[in-house]
Amino acid sequence: MAIITEEAEDHHQDQEPRPKPKPEREREASSPQNPAAASQSSRTNPFVFWFYFTLAVSLVTFLFVSLSSLSPQDPKSWFLSLPASLRQHYSKGRTIKVQIYPNSGPVEVFAIEDGPSSAENVLIIHGLGASSYSFSRVVQSLGSRDIRAIAIDLPGNGFSDKSVAVEEQRESGALERFWDVYSEIREKGVFSAFDQIIETGQMPYQETQVPRVVSRMSFKALKLGAQEVGKVLGQVIETMGLAPVHLVLHDSALAMSANWVLNNEGLVRSVTLIDTSAKPALPWWSFKVPVLRDAVLGVPFLHKRLIRSYCVKGISSPDANAHGILMKGRGGSRAMAEIGKRLNHSFNVAEWGSSERLISMPMQVLWSSGWSKEWREEGHQIAKALPRAKFVEHSGGRWPQEDAAEELAEIISKHVSSLPKSVRKVEDEPLPEHVQKIFNEAQGEDHHHHHHHDHDRDHDHMGGYMGAYGMGHGWGG
Repeated sequence: MAIITEEAEDHHQDQEPRPKPKPEREREASSPQNPAAASQSSRTNPFVFWFYFTLAVSLVTFLFVSLSSLSPQDPKSWFLSLPASLRQHYSKGRTIKVQIYPNSGPVEVFAIEDGPSSAENVLIIHGLGASSYSFSRVVQSLGSRDIRAIAIDLPGNGFSDKSVAVEEQRESGALERFWDVYSEIREKGVFSAFDQIIETGQMPYQETQVPRVVSRMSFKALKLGAQEVGKVLGQVIETMGLAPVHLVLHDSALAMSANWVLNNEGLVRSVTLIDTSAKPALPWWSFKVPVLRDAVLGVPFLHKRLIRSYCVKGISSPDANAHGILMKGRGGSRAMAEIGKRLNHSFNVAEWGSSERLISMPMQVLWSSGWSKEWREEGHQIAKALPRAKFVEHSGGRWPQEDAAEELAEIISKHVSSLPKSVRKVEDEPLPEHVQKIFNEAQGEDHHHHHHHDHDRDHDHMGGYMGAYGMGHGWGG
């Protein structure tokens, strides 16, 4: 019995404790019912796909932005990299300096023109994203019809300046103060500090601890709003001697120049609106995000797809590529983003057109008939808002200057030719003050010297003097 008892005890000591069996419900819940279905659900997890997709797009975008930032941005290198069509377009134009901001230098505005200088003047203002390059065929066609046509690049677009030099004043930081100390030590020597302590009993370089104001010149994107566009229009018209001018406003140009037209109706002969709207054809939100706008403007396929979807369907690949280069080059994408922020999206055409100042203003509205049903309905709403304006439909898109240039030129030419010829006012420029003073003194001396001859020669003087209009006063009878 003792042996049997010891074997039983050894058996219980060597045996490990067994876990308690789980209930039947817990075993059914813990064990997978269908292993194949579980593996399939893990493979078709949508979060995995979107994670890798987002990661791939981010890497490609980062690589593209990095490579584009390394490309040269100086004007000479940028101009030499342009395609031949853009270089030829630039060679046919000129630049006009305008003053937009009071505390900065002048801004250069690029302009092209065609036609006789003695003909009627037509000034074309493009919308958001377009430029004088897109209206080059319209300008050429109007010139062949004996009309002087001018198209400009608004600042921030095309070949006009897209940034302005701004002088900023700020306090010097730690790096500037350290550089001042280093420059003084380098100039006077290391031991000059000890000499100053012995002579004056003061620590040197104390003046560097006081922050000083540092002036820095920096280039910032042009912020073009309605007020700035008005200044550009006024100075361009004055510099080129275009008044009174026939204005052609495309797309968002009406919202940006409406106030100037209202306040300067005496300088405007007529107004032609081409597919104008408070919301531009080119979606400006695509330029708000830096990464998105660099991707859209940097990849020709994406930019061409954007223009064909929103602006014009019949545009060639070289022209679409040229537009992308002009929009992006020399900080153009940042300037366009600033322009888009300042667009008056709540502009009311009916309120503007019903102003008493524009009652006698000849107007016409050119509108696309085949872009979309919604856009055609909007055109009829514009026609109702401007009942005195002539409404004409064209076969192009929302950028008809690209696919219906000849048709646009013909309509504009007929409208201008149907109006009475413009009478240009020629104003004499005032003489400088010091020149006017000398002239007055000379007249005074001459009058005093010949005073005793006035009565005897009055009859002869009046007979031979030519008046201001080239006609004499006649002989005294």
